[in-house]
Amino acid sequence: MPASRGEPPPPSLPQAPARSSWLGFLPVSALEDNVRNMNIEAEEAYEVDEDDSEPVDSFCKLPLAFSCPRHLQPVQGVEMIMQTWRMRERMKTVSVALVICQNVGVDPPDVTKTQPCARQECWVDPLSLNPQRALETIGGNLQRQYERWQPRARYRQSLDPTVEEVRRLATGLRRSARDERVLFHYNGHGVPRPTANGEIWVFNRSYTQYIPLSIYDLQSWMGSPSIYVYDCNNAGIIVDSFRNFAEQHEREYVEQIRAGGPQAGGTELPPPPSLRNCIQLAACSKDQLLPMNPDLPADLFTACLTTPIKVALRWFVMKNDLGYLAPKVKLEQLEKIPGQFGDRRTMLGELNWIFTAITDTIAWNTLPRDTFQKLFRQDLLVASLFRNFLLAERIMKSNDCTPVSQPKLPGTHQHPMWEAWDLAVDICLSQLKNILEEDKTYVPSSFFEEQLTAFEVWLSHGCEERSPPEQLPIVLQVLLSQAHRLRALDLLGKFLDLGPWAVNLALSVGIFPYVLKLLQSSARELRPLLVFIWAKILAVDSSCQQDLVRDQSHKYFLTVLQDPAMLPQVKTWAVFVLSSVVQGYKQGQDEAVAGNLISICLNEMDEADPVFKQWLAICLGTLWDKHEEARGRAMRCNAPESLETLLLDQTPEVRAAAVYALGTFINSCSERTEHANTLDQNIATRLLQKILEDGSTLVRKELVVTMQYVVNSFPNNFMALMRAIADEDDGLAAGTRSSLLSSSTSTLGRVSSEDKLSRQVLQQRRSVVGIPQSMTGSVTELNRMGDLGILTTPKRGRKSVIGLAGVGTQHHVASLASLASMACYGPGVTAKFKPFYLKVVGGLMVLERDPDKEVGTMARQVLDTIYNKMVAAERERKGSGVFRSLSQAELHSVSAPGSPAKASFMLGDSPPGHNTTLPASFRQGLAGSVGGQHSLTLPSDLASKPAQAWLGRSTVSDISEDGGQETGVQTNFLAWSAKHFSSRLMNLGEDMVDLESEEYWARQWLYDRNEKVKRRAAAERKSVEEGSGRLDDQLGVVKIPQPPSVLAYEPYTSSLAVATRDSILLVGNKPGPSPQVTTSWGNGNSRVSQITSLQFCNSHERGLLVAGSDDGCVRVWRGWDESPHLVTGWTLLPEMVPQSLAGSRVSYGLQLAWSQPDQLLVGAGDAKNIRLWDCSAEVRLCDLPIQSDSCVTCLHMDKGVLAASFGDGQIKLFDYRAPPASARIMAFREHKQLVLSLKMQEGGKIVSGCTEGVVKVWDIRRQSSLTTLETNQPAVSLDIHQSAPVFAAWTSTQQISFHSLHEGKVLNQIRYHEGLLGNRLGPVNCLKFHPSLIQLAAASTDSHVSMFGYRRY
Repeated sequence: MPASRGEPPPPSLPQAPARSSWLGFLPVSALEDNVRNMNIEAEEAYEVDEDDSEPVDSFCKLPLAFSCPRHLQPVQGVEMIMQTWRMRERMKTVSVALVICQNVGVDPPDVTKTQPCARQECWVDPLSLNPQRALETIGGNLQRQYERWQPRARYRQSLDPTVEEVRRLATGLRRSARDERVLFHYNGHGVPRPTANGEIWVFNRSYTQYIPLSIYDLQSWMGSPSIYVYDCNNAGIIVDSFRNFAEQHEREYVEQIRAGGPQAGGTELPPPPSLRNCIQLAACSKDQLLPMNPDLPADLFTACLTTPIKVALRWFVMKNDLGYLAPKVKLEQLEKIPGQFGDRRTMLGELNWIFTAITDTIAWNTLPRDTFQKLFRQDLLVASLFRNFLLAERIMKSNDCTPVSQPKLPGTHQHPMWEAWDLAVDICLSQLKNILEEDKTYVPSSFFEEQLTAFEVWLSHGCEERSPPEQLPIVLQVLLSQAHRLRALDLLGKFLDLGPWAVNLALSVGIFPYVLKLLQSSARELRPLLVFIWAKILAVDSSCQQDLVRDQSHKYFLTVLQDPAMLPQVKTWAVFVLSSVVQGYKQGQDEAVAGNLISICLNEMDEADPVFKQWLAICLGTLWDKHEEARGRAMRCNAPESLETLLLDQTPEVRAAAVYALGTFINSCSERTEHANTLDQNIATRLLQKILEDGSTLVRKELVVTMQYVVNSFPNNFMALMRAIADEDDGLAAGTRSSLLSSSTSTLGRVSSEDKLSRQVLQQRRSVVGIPQSMTGSVTELNRMGDLGILTTPKRGRKSVIGLAGVGTQHHVASLASLASMACYGPGVTAKFKPFYLKVVGGLMVLERDPDKEVGTMARQVLDTIYNKMVAAERERKGSGVFRSLSQAELHSVSAPGSPAKASFMLGDSPPGHNTTLPASFRQGLAGSVGGQHSLTLPSDLASKPAQAWLGRSTVSDISEDGGQETGVQTNFLAWSAKHFSSRLMNLGEDMVDLESEEYWARQWLYDRNEKVKRRAAAERKSVEEGSGRLDDQLGVVKIPQPPSVLAYEPYTSSLAVATRDSILLVGNKPGPSPQVTTSWGNGNSRVSQITSLQFCNSHERGLLVAGSDDGCVRVWRGWDESPHLVTGWTLLPEMVPQSLAGSRVSYGLQLAWSQPDQLLVGAGDAKNIRLWDCSAEVRLCDLPIQSDSCVTCLHMDKGVLAASFGDGQIKLFDYRAPPASARIMAFREHKQLVLSLKMQEGGKIVSGCTEGVVKVWDIRRQSSLTTLETNQPAVSLDIHQSAPVFAAWTSTQQISFHSLHEGKVLNQIRYHEGLLGNRLGPVNCLKFHPSLIQLAAASTDSHVSMFGYRRY
């Protein structure tokens, strides 16, 4: 991601300063003073020379290349949650049965009550009224108590009922409720205790007998889902019996099914009651009686469930009757508490609000997540009853009763949050006397402020490994308060910023309906916070898009996006939310189009923030993806032109987003018209022109997908082109055409772009080297002829032994640039088809040879898909019995009904709306072959097999027999980009360095190591100048599998990178004392190319290895010392021709130079320009024309000046900061032969050496050389030290001579390896000095690498 993603968020989202635990209670100012003093003390204690500290600072200031998230992370999205927070089935309790068995005035015979005894039922003393009136009053009060929690339910009372009345009541409510939940409340205070057989008691009609009612029958009547409340003695017996009877019902149901259906006279079998959907709440366990305290109501359990605040306050006052907590508060005063339950500004309303928050918090922290969701989020009435059940457990536990529930809940009566409730009640009740007697104003409780502070403390140290914050449910409750909403949203945003796990927790606790409703708020100060929270939610769970569209809440984000007062970062969050709303959701796209989202995004394109521009482009791409109306609106708004301006952006993610948006624009056209075809083809052409050579794999992957959309838009045209290419790749010669499958020796698979380039050069060489005409020219033949000695691959630095007449004029026909323009194909391909189709296929062929394997694989899949479709069409025509050849004239004109017309894909024609002008044979499946004498024939043993069974190459996606569409290639760019919003976005202190982190100390160790190497290098340079040392200390000799060709030392270690033709090896001292190969890996270059240059970047920290090959490709490797993996790769110079295909041309391959401060990579070779590459933006910075016919042999750059040497001996200096036309500032022409080494040293000096053994020292301010040194022997290999006044050469005397730049004095010579029987050095083809130390590595053609160090006398 771009670096701007780490910029601090707006002031509305402040991040608390990071504090350690022992500084946590200091004020911020005191904390800053202490840290400042600690830093001063640390500086005084750290004894280091002043001169030594400055270079360390310089190391810190050096930028790091290829260290963005796109280089460090796999391009994958965050793992999306599977909506565990969203209830799959929302339920509602629609019917309530209130069964009250009181028989007022008559106590049950099996319970002896105390005197005095608890008498109140539903806060009414039944003995104060006549029995019937008392019963009706109790029933009415109980209904009103339930109606407070569920006012819309259907209530039915059954007062002192019979069995039949209960049956009719239960069956009637179940019938009307259908699949919704029914509540059965049973008050059995006037009947005996439940029986051990699972029976409760009711009455007969005359109230002279108690009649048992079996729970088994009640289950049958109530059905499922249901909830049962038992307020009677020994209620736990009913819970146990209920479970047994439910299992019996299920067994009987299974038996009836096995028996063949319902019993005689029955109809359809009812479903058995499911125990999982039935909830039970019982007042006490199976061996307990209800409390009889006269100060408490007789139906204490029911009172707790239906009037919790009243019971809680009375119990609190009774428990603290000494007055220490609630002074001078009497029970009768509790009835006078002012306020309403629904008004949170009053005492009663705030107490109810606090109670809800505390019980929710207790449940969320003690219950499993699925149980919490089922009991506290699925049904409003059930949630209320279970909140109140927690209070019932606490109060009844204090009265020696244990309430029972099913599902069973863990004990919560001693949870610490109850102490917070007691404190809140005490603070509120302490104001009651003054409110009632002196009419004072109620002061709101500080409960929620204190809980928010506790939550903030948790956030200062919170992480995924810690237990979740207890206060999270309280934070959600605070969102309902306007007074604390801003702070609560701020803290909630910080919590969600901790990661996807935090978002999942917040969703599971019930955040969604709260923040969804807040989108209806018009408060502008809430906009940044709400947008941030919604961005976090949608980054983890994109299914919320439907809720936003359904409630029209997406308009909130449209408003934020158009608000000029919003910061770009806030707008970025908003546009991400909108892109999530429209992604893959047709209704969301319709709403966005109606809301003018396209125009809004286009108007914001001028914003400088790269992440904002990236998501504007992504939002547009997702908006019109497969949406014809949105595409039409975009065309009228000139959206493609606006997006094309982003193709030149300096941020790769922005360019990739623009390519994605243009690709979906092309893919959204469902009906092809001439205007649509012209527009899409122009877009594709400009994409290839601007993006084909892009340095970012993100961008090139999106380009492949876009080209796939282009191919799918014109399938027949590309199949015809692929047919022509296949014919030529099958060995077409001198205008003679043969069918794709007519020859039994032809290759059935598609010829790759690499094979094509090799075959093309081989065709040019046939007349010179006398290759038999029977050979096909494939890569296999080329390799075989190379093994036989027919062809010789030119060695690095010398001309090819094959003198090819005329190859020089067609030298670049084997380059990637020629492949992009299809110049490597004959007129049978290039002259017949329109340039657009040639460019698309050529671009895909170039991408097939991409240095990045994923890009190459994707492009190969697209090309293979075209080829397979073409072969499938041939097979279909063969099966249909259509056998006729298509002549050349038929390719250019077609006798269609009405009038003849040319094929739409031919050169010079404009594309029609539909491909109706194609030949009939092509419309039927590309019938026939080019030429009149050949027809398509298929081997009989393959005619009945699927195409993939006999194709030479594996395919990406099979072509189904019924014409089904293949899936095609896709990328994870969108998911990976969205992953940014699931990471930490509120790191205000990210620029601050943690001085105690492991990363910091590891970096400091590297800086100290670098300083030691620099000091050692300075001592060695001084010794050389004094003449007190020799370069003859053999550090080691390593044998490698293949002859080495390129060497490179890591600047601050002795690790040596060795490159063979197509692999890289690292030679180091680990794990033993002597150098050995520690790691090796393949570079991944093509068979016809080889590695010609190695460079280290980011060497002051964890270095990267840059490998350049002679086909113009560059690959960057990370972890080369342990487990190498490719960071990125791109084609730096596509016009480069591999040395093996260069013919008589002298080529040194691709040469590279690196500038760490500027993050510039310079590449040159046998090309017309020197290319400067900006590695931070991964784009070409500029091209410097070399104005020479010779190849570049060496590059070196320092402080804005670039030096380049050439094969003809010239040395040219460029100021790459100047415009390219005037960049060349000097040219030296004293060398007469190829320059082997070139280095820029301090003081404006340049040192160069050529194959004559002549070394010259130059001053960039003078035209002529300062010093000329001669070795008097032709040099095969030569290297100059970057900072020390020495150079080394391997001459024709078969020895390495070590020379001083002062008068050319020979310091020492090396001919043999160390040891008594040391072997003579093999022919050296490469010498390389260490960039800092005076160490030399020599690579021999006998596959040995020798390393020599400096030894003082």
